[in-house]
Amino acid sequence: MSHFPFQRLQTDLAAMIEKLPPGSRLPSEPDLAKNLGVSRATLREAMRMFETQGLIRRRQGAGTFVVGRPPVIEGGLEVLESMLTLARRTGLDVGPGPVTIENHLADEETAQALAVETGARIVRVSRTMSADSRPVAYLVDMLPEDVLRADELTSKFDGSVLDYLRQRGDPLTISRANITATNATADVAKMLEIQRGDVLLQFSAKLFTASGKVVDFSHSYFLPGYFKFHIVRRVGGV
Repeated sequence: MSHFPFQRLQTDLAAMIEKLPPGSRLPSEPDLAKNLGVSRATLREAMRMFETQGLIRRRQGAGTFVVGRPPVIEGGLEVLESMLTLARRTGLDVGPGPVTIENHLADEETAQALAVETGARIVRVSRTMSADSRPVAYLVDMLPEDVLRADELTSKFDGSVLDYLRQRGDPLTISRANITATNATADVAKMLEIQRGDVLLQFSAKLFTASGKVVDFSHSYFLPGYFKFHIVRRVGGV
């Protein structure tokens, strides 16, 4: 299929979704593909894009439903803040799903990021964050055991490792992050209730203390339609 017909399909789908009130069920995939004159594979690809934008939601065995305009969590990247802090500032109801706290042995990538030996004991904290009754982010933090013990996080943990370390008084200074677009792996897709291969925004970051020690290596996956990040930059030479 050429690029133009796919754009036309997106336009037609967008118009259909826009006309329907939130909660409406879209026609079945075979019927929708027939009505729009496209193959089911092409339709499925277009539907995936609208799902990551938060406009529709597919429920296994039930169908595809219109969500409407999703709540947007917006913030600048100049200052490191937790997702919960950003959400509270904009008045959105965001909270963590079930939190998994596990003892792990550092693989090569994690060991290099945390400046520890491969196989060193670390703590892995993973959880989804939900907005508008659906998971919109999947967060994974990995910390050396001398920074955080698995039994240290209590029922008072609100889902943010950053906020927990700050409240504890750790001398945190900077975070360095790589920001990329990525395709959801099977594990991440399951946590976010999306399809494997859907496009996500990924932050891979290292959190430093004043002494230069890396205390947290994290991977954060965001559904693009629910987040709007920006950065203010100075013009070069000024």
